[in-house]
Amino acid sequence: MKRLLFLLPLFLLVTSFSGKELTWTAIGDSITFMNEHPAEAGNRISKGYMSMVTAKLPYIKYINQGHNGWTAAGIAKKIENLDLQHSDIYSVFLGTNDWWAGRPLGTMTDYEQNNGNDTFYGSYRIIINKLRILNPQAQIILVTPMQRVDFVYLKDMRNNAWGSYKPKNGQLLAQFADAVNEIGKYEKFKIVDLFHEQKLALKHLVKHKRLKDPETGTYKNFNYPAFTNVSFDPLKDEYPYPVDAIDITYDGLHPSDKGYQIISKLFVKAIKTRHTN
Repeated sequence: MKRLLFLLPLFLLVTSFSGKELTWTAIGDSITFMNEHPAEAGNRISKGYMSMVTAKLPYIKYINQGHNGWTAAGIAKKIENLDLQHSDIYSVFLGTNDWWAGRPLGTMTDYEQNNGNDTFYGSYRIIINKLRILNPQAQIILVTPMQRVDFVYLKDMRNNAWGSYKPKNGQLLAQFADAVNEIGKYEKFKIVDLFHEQKLALKHLVKHKRLKDPETGTYKNFNYPAFTNVSFDPLKDEYPYPVDAIDITYDGLHPSDKGYQIISKLFVKAIKTRHTN
């Protein structure tokens, strides 16, 4: 009888909480956009992190505000035209395209003083300002960019980029991840730090990269970091990430189902920490 009396309040708490529907707006780039667009990935994925999160937390409805190829600057510039809705939860998952575009990182002063859209820090301030106007009580989750190895677009190999193991325009992707962490800590937001997640480390992103051996001219599977020193010709070579190369990503940058599973678990933890207390 005592056990039943103990369990009853717990049961009522859980059912009451899970019965409250929450809305989550996920702002991001192609990694977010892919959630409903597996064809963009050549059907190498089945669903994205939002679908996986809401399968675990069915009281949450998500709105996908992922935009293919967009930077934080692009989101900030178009912030009034994105039809962002009042939501209980917002997540902002940007940075990898800002890094590759060579955008100036700026400093925390650009964020604190709302210095405009000329730097990565400034772009984040514009985005956060808008979310606070939409719902001052909303939970805001900031997500650092993932590490990345050499990206090669499945549908057009001329669209390729080196990984985060070396700088672009004198800046490391790690610096953009640090900026997101700095903003999150300053604002006391929940942070999903993908960049420093060991399961998403460079060595786990692909099983290998299939390239022509410089000495023999025949195709060979090169592991990381060896493949970073082997040339790739998008006009002559075969696609370097066949299906058997897929691991955490399917193309060096975009998560596979396995990668999205890892990301979704971190999101679930971040959301539950706030909304079950």
